Amino acid sequence: MEKINAVTFGFMSQRNEWTTAAARESLRLMKKNTNASHVILAIVAEQDTPQSTTIHWESDQVLSDSEIITMAQYARDLGLKVILKPIVNVADGTWRAHINFFDHDVPCEPKWSEWFASYTSFILHYAVIAEAIDAELFVIGCELVNSDRREAEWRQVIADVRKKYQGAITYNADKYQEDHVQWWDAVDVISSSGYYPIDSWESELDRIEAVVDAYQKPFFFCEVGCPSREGSQWLPNDWGLQGPVSQEAQANWYQSMFDACKKRKWLDGYGLWDWKATLYPESEAAGNDDYALYGKVVSKKVSDFFK
Repeated sequence: MEKINAVTFGFMSQRNEWTTAAARESLRLMKKNTNASHVILAIVAEQDTPQSTTIHWESDQVLSDSEIITMAQYARDLGLKVILKPIVNVADGTWRAHINFFDHDVPCEPKWSEWFASYTSFILHYAVIAEAIDAELFVIGCELVNSDRREAEWRQVIADVRKKYQGAITYNADKYQEDHVQWWDAVDVISSSGYYPIDSWESELDRIEAVVDAYQKPFFFCEVGCPSREGSQWLPNDWGLQGPVSQEAQANWYQSMFDACKKRKWLDGYGLWDWKATLYPESEAAGNDDYALYGKVVSKKVSDFFK
């Protein structure tokens, strides 16, 4: 697989946000400031609660098909290759990993079968778009940890996606879950979210390497990043962690991650988290404690590494 030096763009964008000149300029600056070779276009749809079985991907708040296609074409005009990543969020703020149902259907209770029916409609819609834009890679799911055990359903989703999209597919497992997914043989690329503490990279990469060796598939971190906040270098997955702004903590985490990963020849790339479609003023970067890269010390580290 070709090396992926990607940044995730536009997470949580609302309809029409990608139609603006500001969004196009943001993508241009992402390419210029990071030397990325790929962009991961993130499209978010929501379900109401972790036990809801309907995904509202047809809502008028979700990015329109036309703006996704237009942004993908603009990315190609900039020289970026496109990865399409539809994501399910929960409207009440619960992390999507906690979407869960009884293992066995119970009358009057929400069911995995109902949820997967809605999920399949959602993901097939974007599989068609991935085919239309000739996406380099299509991400069929992201951090849906409690669903990972539903092997039969995921194998059927993959089979259905392959009828609509002819390119390579991946599933973005969550951190620490790489060796728990039992259906990696069905996808083309193994990927996960690499939000690991600054001092644990070597041991986590050893564990992931065993999975890569077992399945003989390419691997990349579909998400990987750290907030610019003191303490986040130890818990980069905790987006709500309280602490003072620290660009140094973020930059040190990235340096540690890059140093560890570059020694692993089997690791085929990164999807850095993240880059907003609507940027804050660069003058405010010093006070931003989010995962964002724009205007921060870490941006130069990324640019040098991706060069």
